[in-house]
Order: sequence, then structure tokens, then C-alpha cells
Amino acid sequence: MHWWQTGILYQVYPRSFQDSNGDGVGDLRGIIARLPYLVELGVDAIWLSPVFTSPMTDFGYDITDYTGIDPLFGTLADFDALVARAHALGLKLLLDFVPNHTSDQHPWFAESSASRESDKRDWYIWRDPAPGGGPPNNWLSEFGGSAWAYDPASDQYYYHAFLASQPDLNWRNPLVRAAMHEIMRFWLNRGVDGFRVDVIWHLIKDEAFRDNPPNPDYRAGEPPYRSLLPVYSADRPEVHEVIRGLRAVVDEYADRVLIGEIYLPVEKLIAYYGADLSEAHLPFNFSLIETPWRADMIGCLIDRYEKLLPPGAWPNWVLGNHDRPRLASRLGLEQARVAAMLLLTLPGTPILYYGDEIGMSQVSIPPGQVRDPWEKNLPGLGLGRDGCRTPMQWDGSAGAGFSIAEPWLPLAADSAISNVESARADPASLLNLYRRLIGLRRARPALSRGAYRPLAHTQSLLAFERAADGERLGVALNFSAEASDSLILPEACAGAVLLSTTHERSGEVIAGPLTLRPHEGLIILLDSKAPAP
Repeated sequence: MHWWQTGILYQVYPRSFQDSNGDGVGDLRGIIARLPYLVELGVDAIWLSPVFTSPMTDFGYDITDYTGIDPLFGTLADFDALVARAHALGLKLLLDFVPNHTSDQHPWFAESSASRESDKRDWYIWRDPAPGGGPPNNWLSEFGGSAWAYDPASDQYYYHAFLASQPDLNWRNPLVRAAMHEIMRFWLNRGVDGFRVDVIWHLIKDEAFRDNPPNPDYRAGEPPYRSLLPVYSADRPEVHEVIRGLRAVVDEYADRVLIGEIYLPVEKLIAYYGADLSEAHLPFNFSLIETPWRADMIGCLIDRYEKLLPPGAWPNWVLGNHDRPRLASRLGLEQARVAAMLLLTLPGTPILYYGDEIGMSQVSIPPGQVRDPWEKNLPGLGLGRDGCRTPMQWDGSAGAGFSIAEPWLPLAADSAISNVESARADPASLLNLYRRLIGLRRARPALSRGAYRPLAHTQSLLAFERAADGERLGVALNFSAEASDSLILPEACAGAVLLSTTHERSGEVIAGPLTLRPHEGLIILLDSKAPAP
């Protein structure tokens, strides 16, 4: 099997992981210094949010040089040192690749916008005004307002799915594809182990630029972008050809991985594996973030996803990232423990977000310290992403061990007590639960590559089996604050508890009905008459 199938990925938001030079912003040298922690945690690969040269209007997702490292993070030599050190420690390194759009300060866009006759005019998406004037169609930017920006000099509009300072590239142009493929090779040649591709389902737009239809389910108070169904501005059939091209570049190199960011329901998501598995190795599955936290709904989701997966496709699961509120704040600290057990026992590749392993909370950012352009463009809707991007809490010092300077975003109010140093010292901490879960996943093939079989799911109880090489493990999770209904373990009247989220039942022999305590999760070695060694 490939490393990305049995391994665990860990997302690092570079601005917030570790500051090495005292400017209040995390950097590459800081990440190098913290690699031993990731080895201690037990993950197999790190994925870096963008570190390319950028004016930072959208904090690195607006790029001016795809083959340069922004001075804020260090140098290309620092990046090479990071790759070398990570590999020496047995860690893989993935980059965030942002091919949908550039910064409006990118040399390509400067040339494209110089005139209608520019050689690079067709590298971006330019359209004449509508017959009566105004934007060419009704497409909306995710960050608010029309997705079309007017250029008076040429009397045309350019398309931007996000900020006006992030013009979309025209992926129908073969020269754009070739240029992006060469950028991928540049990093692959430097030893990068793969890419997470930003908004991969956006890469191709409708050739006729038809208006998007209204969303009949839109409700007041939701982001304006959701008032339309983006059927013509995203998830177009032609995008799959583009993704096959990206995959072909990755496949030129041994044992690399292509991951696609895709916010689509699983029924549409699975198409991004490709009919012949020639597209993304892992189309990101964010459905655990978007599904209500009820055992029956989660159980139905897992069953549906498993049934929809194409033959040979490898699943993946995500509980947190840099765009969504923190896991511990969404679910509460007690259910965050249950969520950790779920994520690390489901079939497929789990992806962790930095700080979730210590229960970092969503930080309320004072208005004067808001940095996120989404929040600034659409204030009052609660869309700000700053609160899930705050600095990693390493210790109880004034800067939480992140920086000796004032950090770029404020620290959580509880950083003095909720941090890696204090969690290490507490055997019952969430961090140590993650370490035990990861260790068990590594030691038990049933968890890393075993078959999945549902056992039960009620509104509050979820149970399933993982099995490989003659070993059967049962996982039972209580999603509520009350003791669960009794569960009869099928085809087994006895089992030994390998791990409990409450740390009180390891080694206990289960015979007959099983009752879970409030907020408890168990991993049980089935068909065992005695505790496992």
C-alpha cells in the first residue's frame, strides 16, 4: 500500500505554527524546530498552507510567484532544509497548490491586463459587458458581490471567484495548463511528496457563461454567494480532464499524492477520483464537518460514502481545517474526544488540523484585529476564519511558546493552561488520547487498512467493526451526555477493551451487553477472552 493510504496527514498553517525570528508570524524555520513534536504525535505527513510569494491579501492564497518563498516565511534554502529535515525524520511534506487564481500583482495578470491584444490576455477570463451594460452574467464572488471586476482601460470585465485581487486563470488555455504543470514539477523535483490542490472543482467554468440559477433553499442571513446555485461557475464536466492532467504530472514521480479540495456532497465528490481512478488520489471529504453531530446521521453518512466509493478508491476523512470553526468549539471538549476516536478508526486516510489535538478553541477576534478579508467584506455574518487560525499553543508563557513578539492574531484566552506542555504532563489529556489512538492505529492493521462493517447506529450511539488479517476490532461511540442503550456485540459474546476515551476501562473484558458512559468511545478487541497484552 502507499504511504498516504496507511498514514496520517497533519495540516500546518505556517503563519501560526512557530515564529523563529521574533516578528510575530510563523515561518519555515519555526516549522523545522517543531518537527520533533509531530514525530512524537505520530503523524506521517505534513501539509503546508501556502508559503509562496504573495501580497498576503488572502494570506498566501493570492500568489505572485509560484516558485518563490515569501520572505515572511523564509527563503528557498529554508524550504529545502525543511524538506530534508522532514524526510530525515520519516515525515512526508505536501504543499498547498493554488492553480485556480493568482494575485492581481502576478506578472501574468499585469501582462494580461495591459491590453486586449496582450499575448497573455487569454490566460485569464475576460468578457465584454452585458448588452445593457454591467457584469457579463450574474455569477457571485464567494467573498461578496459580483464575481466580475470592471477594467475601464479595456472596457471588459475579468472573473474572480474570490477577491477582486484574485483573478481566475483560464484553464481552457493549454498554455496555462503547461505553465502550471511546470510549476508542479519544480516542487516535485525539490522533493515535495504531493499537493493539496485548492478549490479544484472551480478550475473550469461554463464555456457559454450562462447565468447561475437561484437557490430555492437560500435563507436570509446566509452568505450572499449561496443565493445562487453555482452550476455554471464550478463543478463543470470538463474539469475532470484538467485534473487528469495534474495527476499525470504527479504520476511522473514515484509515490507522490494528489489531493483535491472539494466542497461537494459525497454523491458528487466521488466523481473526482475519476472513472478509472486517474484523477485525485484523495478528493477531500469534508462531510464530517458539515453533517450534524448525531450518531445516526454520521452512521448513515459513512454507510453512504462507503457504498459510493468507486472500486479501488481510497477514502479519507477531515474534522477541521483553516476555513471552518475549531472542532472543540463546534462539539465541546468531551465530544472532541469521541470525534478523535471516530476520525482515527474510520477506514481511509485521516487528516488532522494543527491544534485540534490539544483542543484549541475558536478565538473571538476583536473587530480592530480582524484580518480575514471574507469577514471584512461581509461583516456580521460570522464568516471570519481568523478564529481557527490563531497561534499554536505550545506552553504557558506570555507568547504561548509561539513567539517572543505580539502574534499576528491574538492567542486564545486559555492558552496559559491549554497547551502542549500541560497536555503532555496529563495522562488523561486530549493530546495523549490522540497519541494512544495513533499508536493503536499504527499497531493494528485492522484500523489502518481493515474492512469496514456497520454494527449499529441510533441517535446517540454509533458502532462499527474493522477487520484485517483475522483480527476484528469493534468501535463504539456515544455521542450524548447520557449513558447509551445497551449494545449486544454481534457474533461475539466477549471482547477486551483496548482503549477508552475516558481512560478508565482499558483491559476490561466485555461479555454480553455493552453500555457506554456519557461521551465515551471504546475500541474493543473482539473474540478475545482476556485483555490484550
